Amino acid sequence: MEKWLYVMMIKRGKSYNRVTKAVITRHVENLRNLDAEGKIELCGPLKGYPGVAGMVIFKTQSREEAEALCRLEPLVAEGYATCTLAALQVADKENNYLL
Repeated sequence: MEKWLYVMMIKRGKSYNRVTKAVITRHVENLRNLDAEGKIELCGPLKGYPGVAGMVIFKTQSREEAEALCRLEPLVAEGYATCTLAALQVADKENNYLL
């Protein structure tokens, strides 16, 4: 059985330098809620990737659901950042690393 995760890369927008503590608080609250719902596999900030603030790896039932979550991300919804979404096919011991 194929398993998929969806990777949202949060890219800094032109107004990212105006992000306030209140914006970050809304961002973190969103992450907490998604985690409580079991929709996050992993998330965090990235260093060493110019223009990229961080990533969220979603555990959703579909790409459409992950796209909807991307649109709700406060950093994106409020115009401080943009995002891209990639589908990641999981390779693990359960599927013999896709061999």
